[in-house]
Amino acid sequence: MTTVLSPAPALRIGPLGLDAPVVLAPMAGITNTAFRRLCREYGAGLYVSEMITSRALVERNDTTMRLIRHHESETPRSIQLYGVDPHTMSEAVRILVAEDHADHIDLNFGCPVPKVTRKGGGAALPWKLGLFRDIVEGAVKAAGDVPLTVKMRKGIDSDHLTYLDAGRIAQDAGVAAMALHARTASEFYSGTADWSAIAALKEAVTDVPVLGNGDIWSADDAVRMMAETGCDGVVVGRGCLGRPWLFGDLARALGGPEAAATPVVDATLGFVADAFRRHAELLVEFFEDEGRGCRDIRKHVAWYFKGYPVGGDTRAALATVSTLEEIDALLATLDLDAPYPGAAAEGQRGRAGTPKRPALPDGWLDSRDLGAAASTALADAELDHSGG
Repeated sequence: MTTVLSPAPALRIGPLGLDAPVVLAPMAGITNTAFRRLCREYGAGLYVSEMITSRALVERNDTTMRLIRHHESETPRSIQLYGVDPHTMSEAVRILVAEDHADHIDLNFGCPVPKVTRKGGGAALPWKLGLFRDIVEGAVKAAGDVPLTVKMRKGIDSDHLTYLDAGRIAQDAGVAAMALHARTASEFYSGTADWSAIAALKEAVTDVPVLGNGDIWSADDAVRMMAETGCDGVVVGRGCLGRPWLFGDLARALGGPEAAATPVVDATLGFVADAFRRHAELLVEFFEDEGRGCRDIRKHVAWYFKGYPVGGDTRAALATVSTLEEIDALLATLDLDAPYPGAAAEGQRGRAGTPKRPALPDGWLDSRDLGAAASTALADAELDHSGG
């Protein structure tokens, strides 16, 4: 009997083998089950949930419990947690593992949003090295055999970089991999990502995979990032907004022959319209409410049809739809044979923002140790019960 060997995975995160070294970045209000399923239909990799608040999960907030649910087609299942308290974070991880909600858990230490950083969370937290260590070590222990990873930024600003220290601590704590968004919190999403920081982290962390994130708008960008930095894989966020088929391009560029579906030879307007319609359909299924699903697809209109010959009136109408029937009628008015518009459809998507001074708890930068004032700020952060 001839033994047929399965191809080696393109990326391994703990026991998980991925056909393509590609991860969908968590994005609030975007990476719900519907969008994850759509991206998966085009490509391969790991598709992470919206950020889940650990306190809300421990308290079993209804919205949060809905957000952690996966469709039966989603394998492996990935959930990202946000929190600032070691005990609460560990308890949230235990719930996910004990109740079989996830095959992979990621911890968020990269969010630059002021409402998060001003309470010491997200990208602000690794500045407090002891707290960061306690959270990661506790979460890894609670996760057991489920691989746990961390996602972080370079630091708070150019004078307060944290990623190398945090990377070494996370590696020593036993994480299965780590991802770096190559910007500081103060940069938000502005300017150009500093890929040299990804290379530096890869040099400092040698025991586990290092993934790069920032300014991947195409498969060529991903190939170039991996070549320039030596990183083991890529994390894609804004680049896939309105372009879920980007994961097919990435899988073909970085994965094996079985990693992607049929190649997108020519993304005609009809191809884009079909993807938009499928997204809306999946949102209706996810929300179990046609009106709510159609309201949610509205924010995706500009991203999907960027650069294509879709008139202002039609775009405006698509941004106010309430039913799938309305969507079908509007899409039927388009020139579905219109060809891919090239550069007009490429480049940056989503809000970049402008550099700004990060919002932080009073005295946060005075010391890398956790003082009384910082502890108070963190206690306030744990009172946020909102799901996601």
